Amino acid sequence: MPRIDALLRHLVDLGGSDLHLSAGAPPVFRVNGRLQKTRHPPLDPGEVEDLLAEILSDEEIARLEDEGDLDFSYGAEGLGRFRGNAYTHRKGWAAAFRWIPGAPPTLEQLGHPPVVAELALAQRGLVVVTGPTGSGKSTTLAAMIQHRNRERADHVITLEDPLEFLHEDDRCLIHQREVRRHARSFAAGLRAALREDPDVLLVGEMRDTETIAMALTAAETGMLVLGTLHTQSAAKTVDRIIDAFPAGQQDQVRAMLAESLRGVVAQVLLRRADGRGRVAGLEILVNVPAVAHLIREGKTFQIPSVIQTGRKQGMQLLDQHLLELVNTKTITPEEALRHAQNRALFERMVSAP
Repeated sequence: MPRIDALLRHLVDLGGSDLHLSAGAPPVFRVNGRLQKTRHPPLDPGEVEDLLAEILSDEEIARLEDEGDLDFSYGAEGLGRFRGNAYTHRKGWAAAFRWIPGAPPTLEQLGHPPVVAELALAQRGLVVVTGPTGSGKSTTLAAMIQHRNRERADHVITLEDPLEFLHEDDRCLIHQREVRRHARSFAAGLRAALREDPDVLLVGEMRDTETIAMALTAAETGMLVLGTLHTQSAAKTVDRIIDAFPAGQQDQVRAMLAESLRGVVAQVLLRRADGRGRVAGLEILVNVPAVAHLIREGKTFQIPSVIQTGRKQGMQLLDQHLLELVNTKTITPEEALRHAQNRALFERMVSAP
C-alpha cells in the first residue's frame, strides 16, 4: 500500500476536503474550509518526492519535472478517488489532493433547487457552472450527469482533467475521457466528440477561445453542453464568454450565446453556522427572452435586475440566497457578508427588522 494512503485516510476520517504536502512543512489538511496543521514533522524534499513516486507513472514524473506542475487522479483502496496536483516550488516538490467521494451526490443532497435539474435535462444548448476554485463545480456537474443518467437514454461524453467522479451507465451510455490520456487537449477532445454522436457533452474547463467556440457550435447544433468557468457571477460569465473573442467577432458571439445559452449556475461554498461542513450559495440565471435580448444588445450589466425579479422562473441572485441561508440560520451573517456581491446593501438587509 502506498504510504500516502495513511495520510489520505486521516483526511477522510476528519471529513476534510484537501491534503497538502510540501517540502519543508508538515502535512496540512483542509477541514470545513479551514487549514489544519498536523503534528507530523516537516517533510524533507526527498520524502515528498518518494510519496509521489509511489503513485505516479514515470511519464507523469517526467512531465512534472519538465513542466513544473501536473494534474492527475489517484484511487486509494477503501477511500475513493482523489484529484491531485503536483508542482515544484523553491523548496522542492509539493502536492494538493482533493477527496472525491465514491458516488456523486444528488442535486437534492447538494441543496440545488429544481431548476438545476431542469437545466440538466435540457434537450440542447449551453449550461455553465461557475465559481472560484474549490467551490464544488465538478461535484455539481457530476450530480447533473447522474440526474440525466437516471432520467434519459442518451449518449454522454465527458472531457475532464483529470477524471474525478466515475459514472456507471444507467439509462445513458457514458464515455469519460481524460485530457492527455485519452485526448490531447480539451479542444481536441471536443473536436473529436462532435463526430461521436453525443447527446450531452461535458467540458471540464472551457479554458481558451477555441474550446469556447466549439462548445457554442455544439450547443447550436443540437447537443447539451455542460461546462465550467472561474467567474464570480452569472452576468460576468456571459461577459467572460464574449470577451474571449476578438472585438470583430463579438457581435456574432452575442447572437450565438443569446440563442444557445440555457442557464448559468454560479456557486460558492459557505461554512455552516453549526460548524458541520459547508453549504453552497447559489446564483442562478435562466435564459428567458429578456435575458437573451440583453445578451444580444450588449447590455449584460442589466442581467442582475432580471435575475432579481425572476424568482418564478427559478432565478436568484447570490445575495438573495445568502439572505435565505442567514434567515434559516444555516450560515452566520458574518459568513454571508464575506461572500456578498453588494456588501453595503446586504449589510442593511441583514440588519433590517
